[in-house]
Amino acid sequence: MIPRRFARFDALVATALVWFLGKFLRYAFPPLFETIGATYGVSRTVLGSAFTALMLVYALMQFPSGLLADRIGSVRVITAGALLTAGAAVVLAVDAPLWVLVGAMALVGAGTGTYKTVGVSLLARAYPRGTGRALGVFDTFGTFGGAAAPAAVVLASAAPGVLGAPWRTLFLAAGAVGVGLAAAFAWVTPRRLPDEPAAAAADDDDGGSVPLSAYVALFRDPRFTLFVVVTVCFSFTYNGAVAFLPLYLAEETAVSSATANLLFSALFLVSLVQLVTGEASDRVGVEPILALTLAVATAGMVAVLAFSATGGPLVLGGAVVLLGLGAHGYRPVRGAYMMEVTPESVAGGSLGVVRTLLMVAGAASPAVVGYLSETAGFTPAFQLLAAALVAATALTLVLWVTDR
Repeated sequence: MIPRRFARFDALVATALVWFLGKFLRYAFPPLFETIGATYGVSRTVLGSAFTALMLVYALMQFPSGLLADRIGSVRVITAGALLTAGAAVVLAVDAPLWVLVGAMALVGAGTGTYKTVGVSLLARAYPRGTGRALGVFDTFGTFGGAAAPAAVVLASAAPGVLGAPWRTLFLAAGAVGVGLAAAFAWVTPRRLPDEPAAAAADDDDGGSVPLSAYVALFRDPRFTLFVVVTVCFSFTYNGAVAFLPLYLAEETAVSSATANLLFSALFLVSLVQLVTGEASDRVGVEPILALTLAVATAGMVAVLAFSATGGPLVLGGAVVLLGLGAHGYRPVRGAYMMEVTPESVAGGSLGVVRTLLMVAGAASPAVVGYLSETAGFTPAFQLLAAALVAATALTLVLWVTDR
């Protein structure tokens, strides 16, 4: 019997588990790059471009999913996305040509593209007095999905295949779990959202639609626009780093491929910090926490570069942990800030606009890093990522000190 004070978090757990599986599927691909490259005989540029395709589709889904959530309801949108993701995972479970693999990766991007934007606005409405805390839990579940992916890839690769190569069994299992999570989410979440937009829209003569201009009006505020630039810089760095960090560590440092994958897992395992930063944003405000987390992430990224030639597993692991602490700590605070400054009636769509911009930048990053790593080297590619993070930190300090 679940105590009543915990039972009210059923919507949070269901939403977070859907996000866990979405992040798990997305970050199962980077540890498989070496295997996929050998299987299909393709370069890092091709692999980076395929991951960029996934992230670009994910990015382009942000505004449409937020807009649909404002009009037909968050639960319907996330449930449909979860079922699409599960279907794509089943396609990946079968040996097929490269174009099928890339297409299924794009479908993973489309399905999971409904989760974050809609999930943030859903949880803000379900838990209005603890939004930062709820988003901290939400993001922590997601990043644990990323942490679990490399280990799951190793286990799946060592097991017998079911419908194709051994590593494809991972996606078969994910597809089955995805269907179950979609059903559970659709069952438990609506009771926490008595004001779902779909109900209001049904009674409204004009369909409850919101003019598109309402979604971009926030950009007239220079501080809001500055914040968007910060998130774009952060997303560019983070997505480029997570796409190629295992390969960078294996090729540019003295650690082995196995150790590189373990350090990559550490990047996600420290995501519990999101519980702390989410709570802190509820108590002391978002700007100082935004500045602190970005500064820590920047220190970690710079340390990875500085110690690549001389650092051992402990030193490089410490640098990766710093990067993870700052990057993961930043994300729930970013979401809480967005929910503070956007009207509830357009929260989903407004967040969708912002997330479209930052995710397009993030989607382009793996292709840029893959290309630079082959033409100029991995070090210049990661120096570009570090520069973007330094810029994000500096602009956040400006945002903080000019707070009205």
